[in-house]
Amino acid sequence: MLDWKKEWKPLAWMTAAFAVFFWLPVGWPRFDGAVVEALALTRWYAREHVLLCLVPAFFIAGAIASFVSQAAVMKYLGPKAPKAVAYGVASVSGTILAVCSCTVLPLFAGIHQMGAGLGPATTFLYSGPAVNVLAVVLTASVLGAKLGAARAIGAMLFAVVVGALMALIFRRSERDRVDAAMALPEPDAVRPLGQVAAFFAAQVAVLVFANWARPDEPSGVWFAIWQAKWWLTSAGAVALGVILVRWYTLAAWKAVAIAIPTVVLALARPEHPELAFVAGVIGLTLATARDTGELGEWFASSWGYAKQILPLLLGGVLIAGLLLGRPGSEGLIPSDWVAAAVGGNGFTATLFASVAGALMYFATLTEVPILQGLIGAGMGPGPSLALLLAGPALSLPNMIVIASVIGWKKTSAYIALVVVMATLSGLIYGTLIA
Repeated sequence: MLDWKKEWKPLAWMTAAFAVFFWLPVGWPRFDGAVVEALALTRWYAREHVLLCLVPAFFIAGAIASFVSQAAVMKYLGPKAPKAVAYGVASVSGTILAVCSCTVLPLFAGIHQMGAGLGPATTFLYSGPAVNVLAVVLTASVLGAKLGAARAIGAMLFAVVVGALMALIFRRSERDRVDAAMALPEPDAVRPLGQVAAFFAAQVAVLVFANWARPDEPSGVWFAIWQAKWWLTSAGAVALGVILVRWYTLAAWKAVAIAIPTVVLALARPEHPELAFVAGVIGLTLATARDTGELGEWFASSWGYAKQILPLLLGGVLIAGLLLGRPGSEGLIPSDWVAAAVGGNGFTATLFASVAGALMYFATLTEVPILQGLIGAGMGPGPSLALLLAGPALSLPNMIVIASVIGWKKTSAYIALVVVMATLSGLIYGTLIA
């Protein structure tokens, strides 16, 4: 006889799945269009973000796990680290990284699992996509200096406040980390600090420059960097290769074997620099995957983060596309509903802008043209700032992955703090501007 105390859960899941597919509204134009948009958004994400953003981020996260001692992370970002140091380092990270809400996730997972305190880790999680110099400059040039300045000041303060509140709320659960930190010895310097810094700097350079977005103004420093982005990316890759050969036991012939097809593709197909990038990634993967030493450990750690994070991200992007569609296209939720809900400058509009921003996925810098359209549709200054503060740092895909790292309880608190702080900031800004 079946034990229905154990079998009711599989039955419930099967019944729910059957009901979903039985009543699937296939043929309803909005549903059919939303499915197409979900697939289109996922395809776009796979093409534009997985290779150029996430793959370098996975390697950086793997490097944190493999080449940075837990004691070192605990010393500078752990629960017993000086607050000014821990939060200061974490809060300015975005000015260096300039990544989206999904690309920051492997890095967040890496430093958190290595022992970083919850407060500094969540400060880093927020600041990575939010404190973005190029995004702030673009906001100021397109949407006005006041909104640009409010975004810059709000995001930097926001990051520290959210992190500090997370540490305060979950201070009891953080005591175990403090105890672990107290038991760890002082970190031993396996390599000189300069070597480690150069290793990470080269990887960050590849990540940042490969994803440098084209600014609206066809002049100035940002545009010049964009024009030279692939040369700068190549310089970062060459520097990484030299560092791996000199200091990290990569055989010189392997570095040459990686470089030859990469250079050939770059010269043969200059209109598609991504092909050379792919060749370099494949070469680095083959060179490190079968290594039995520290480079093999680096790849294994990177692969571990990829397995954990990538499926959740793709699933989250698919759901986000189904519900909200892409910029200029609609999902199940009509865009005019969103535009109407964020109109004006009141509390309801500001709160809705925070919630909508938290659920939507914004690639780096895409929030500016989207917001420009919403302002044209009647969005007030308060909701505008609220969306800018909540949107780049959160998204539905990013929430799912964060929960896999720190659990749904802490993730829910983080989401709530971001939404509340964005709403309050928007209300204050809207009142002052009005």
